[in-house]
Amino acid sequence: MDRTVVAYVIYLVASISLTVWVARTLSRNGRIFLADVLHGNDKLADAVNHLLVVGFYLVNLGFVTLYLSGDETITDTRGIFEALSTKLGVVLLVLGVMHLGNVYVLNRIRRRGAMEREQVPPVAPQDWAAPATGA
Repeated sequence: MDRTVVAYVIYLVASISLTVWVARTLSRNGRIFLADVLHGNDKLADAVNHLLVVGFYLVNLGFVTLYLSGDETITDTRGIFEALSTKLGVVLLVLGVMHLGNVYVLNRIRRRGAMEREQVPPVAPQDWAAPATGA
């Protein structure tokens, strides 16, 4: 087995492991956040959480797969480490950006809901005005 294949195997194992770990962490801790955003609707929070995890897996594993191939052939052990550091670094950045994007969107939804709950209802009319007569 040549060094390029070794680098590919290490990259896939590390990337998939990181993706699974991040997805499980986000799912476990994000469910509480979603329940708050969705005003305690646990069934909806679980459904949204599951859909977000599935989308997270699809996007990240798709990216990991597309980013697998490289143009250069790895000829030495140093090349393995250089290729892995570049590829894993990009995967980690993509995972982080996706996480921050999800948290940003959910926080905006949460804030919008909090603002709607804090609004004071309009004051009820005290009396009715007589319609104007057209003379």
